[in-house]
Amino acid sequence: MTEPDFTHEDFATLSQFRYQLRRFVHWSEELTHRAGVTNLQYLLLLHIKGFPGREWATVGELAERLVAKHHGTVALVTRCEKLGLVERRAGRSDGRAVEVHLTRKGARLVDRLAREHRDELLRIEGTFSVPGREHLLRGQHDRDER
Repeated sequence: MTEPDFTHEDFATLSQFRYQLRRFVHWSEELTHRAGVTNLQYLLLLHIKGFPGREWATVGELAERLVAKHHGTVALVTRCEKLGLVERRAGRSDGRAVEVHLTRKGARLVDRLAREHRDELLRIEGTFSVPGREHLLRGQHDRDER
């Protein structure tokens, strides 16, 4: 059985998705740059703060989340550490592992940037499907009620 040919509409749909995705990434890059960090630094902070079940992560876990090499993630953590955004701690259960924790400064920055990202995702709703949309809306409603 052969696959049906891709139609022009199929290509247009994929093109539109990639275009909107790139626009969002570009917007994010501009926002993080204005905040004094790179987009990768913001992503590192976001992945630490949002790690399932705890608010810290190991370098290996962060490399996985960033889809990056371990040594590149170590360098990124070092840059964030120099900015006072994260700190390293010896692993609780395995002293060879390194836990990466947010500092107060890092936590404040990621909180502010994450809120702006959530608001932008909700603003562009319908442009492309946003995973976890209901959870994002719940967070916006909680903020609006404060």
